[in-house]
Amino acid sequence: MKRVVFRSRWLPYALLAPQIAVTLIFFFWPALRAIESSFFIEDAFGFAREFVAFENYARLFADAGYLKSFRTTLIFGVGVTALAMSIALALAVAANRVLQATTLYRTLIIWPYAVAPALAGVIWFFLMNPSLGIVAYWLDLLGYDWNHYQNGDQALLMVIVAAAWKQISYNFLFFLAGLQSIPKSMMEAAAIDRAGPWRRFWTITFPLLSPTTFFLLVINFVYAFFETFALIHATTSGGPSDSTSILVFRVYQTGFVGQDYGSSAAQSVILMALVIGLTVIQFRYVERRVNY
Repeated sequence: MKRVVFRSRWLPYALLAPQIAVTLIFFFWPALRAIESSFFIEDAFGFAREFVAFENYARLFADAGYLKSFRTTLIFGVGVTALAMSIALALAVAANRVLQATTLYRTLIIWPYAVAPALAGVIWFFLMNPSLGIVAYWLDLLGYDWNHYQNGDQALLMVIVAAAWKQISYNFLFFLAGLQSIPKSMMEAAAIDRAGPWRRFWTITFPLLSPTTFFLLVINFVYAFFETFALIHATTSGGPSDSTSILVFRVYQTGFVGQDYGSSAAQSVILMALVIGLTVIQFRYVERRVNY
């Protein structure tokens, strides 16, 4: 294999400098500022602040509403990840087969990824509107009374479905690429040995997809925790009764609406620690089952 040798030892660092600068300015610096602000109480205009150590954190964990938001976030994250990945895998398996109009089929599945999260939320908000939504109408025909304006569990289910629908296309692309990289000779050999479609999938296909599945598991959790604020804000605004108020939305509500910047910073630090903790757990325990 040909090895590239830079004539100047500073050239690699110069090529990496833009990416390093972006990471420092837009990730590390805001993170450090959030950690610093979490130890202070500031006035609404930012002219004065008082050091209170861990008081902001203590108030959060004594707040029943915040603890409820914590639980809602975990349910939301698990629900979005499980729904988006399972449907995407099923669609990728179907698209990987030799079918007519396969290219059109793949294109139609990929399109929703271009939809903004807020717009995805609004689409499902109208589809499930109890007065004029087609999905709510179908549920009514089945004898199920749908009203996410009053029922918090239904509102949470609606935003989970909307967020998962938005992410299915992303997962589909990676699953399809992984399926196409599996040697067909292995599947043919298993078929000759009289292994049925389900057995071939669970003993050959899915284990070989484990690196892709693990990668998407981490990405989907990060997406659910950080990138769904616009979807929640455009549909339910955290209601009814804070039933869809996930942690990232509560950070906005506390900081920009309530103007309690110290508490908002503490919440953002806790959210960041939660995501880092989940990622570490996934790499520590889930990755053991990954076959590279």
